Amino acid sequence: MMNMTDIKSMTIDELKVLMTELGDKPFRAKQIYSWLHEHLVTSYDEMTNLPKSLREKLSAYPITALEAVDVQISKIDGTRKYLFRLSDGNVIESVLMRYKHGNSVCISSQVGCRMGCRFCASTIGGWTRNLLPSEMLDQIYRIQVLTGERVSNVVVMGTGEPLDNYENLLRFIHILTEEGGIHISQRNLTVSTCGLVPKIYELAEEKLQMTLAISLHAPNDARRQELMPIAKKYTMDELLTACRTYFEKTGRRITFEYSLVAGVNDSDEDARELSERIRGINCHVNLIPVNPIKERNFQRSTREAVQNFKIKLEKCGINGTIRREMGSDIDGACGQLRKSYIEKTESEK
Repeated sequence: MMNMTDIKSMTIDELKVLMTELGDKPFRAKQIYSWLHEHLVTSYDEMTNLPKSLREKLSAYPITALEAVDVQISKIDGTRKYLFRLSDGNVIESVLMRYKHGNSVCISSQVGCRMGCRFCASTIGGWTRNLLPSEMLDQIYRIQVLTGERVSNVVVMGTGEPLDNYENLLRFIHILTEEGGIHISQRNLTVSTCGLVPKIYELAEEKLQMTLAISLHAPNDARRQELMPIAKKYTMDELLTACRTYFEKTGRRITFEYSLVAGVNDSDEDARELSERIRGINCHVNLIPVNPIKERNFQRSTREAVQNFKIKLEKCGINGTIRREMGSDIDGACGQLRKSYIEKTESEK
């Protein structure tokens, strides 16, 4: 349940109710909403068209504002990786990637992650808590303010499993994409999941126009279970049936994320088997050379193996793209910057 003092997570209608409770006019709700989500202010003092008496009453409702404690900037492509501190002292990561078509921000949805995928640094320390809608939004807002540049695309693909924080995710999407805020198009939003099947069905009913990205990473159940504990709970058949339903309900093409690990899931046979499993689904496959992390002994596939995998998929009638590497000279993999910061902080105690 949402913390009802978290004003940056409130809809305009909820703010109208709050105004009435505080003995003020409902039209103030739209003004406050605009200050928070369009002008991106972090204090009531900046809301200059509100009466002082109202600003004083609102002081009981702290405004969520993340503090940037570190930023790494890639010398290769200008990618920026931010480490933000939350009000309770926890830290999360966000990444700004600059493309010709506009700026894209990758945000975290949880502090840590409980999914346990074996090639991911985000999950090593386990799960701490869910992020509030305001904490998800403010990753984007702070990056816009810090860079002075508009963000046009958002991917919920950082630390955490978004569908494990389902209610907060939905509220975040509505505030991010609807009028009155920074109004990013739902079509410019991608949410990535490791495959929480019941939640995919729920999300399909929302009929949002965003892209759903599924972390598949293997062509069959046995291999997927080695890499992803969630695969022990839901089979690939169950997951792919949910994906078909998602497309039927929304008309939105599915993206399958496939991290290539040398000698594990990158052979011609793997590509052929994967093609057979996903044939008939309106989809495309995003091939990702895995980021090596020191806690795991996975090696990334060679450039040649990645290209061969893509060619094999296309021969089998499946569209594939190789994810362009951004920020490879900084702590690139999800969770690495946060993890190294926590280790450093712990060692200084």
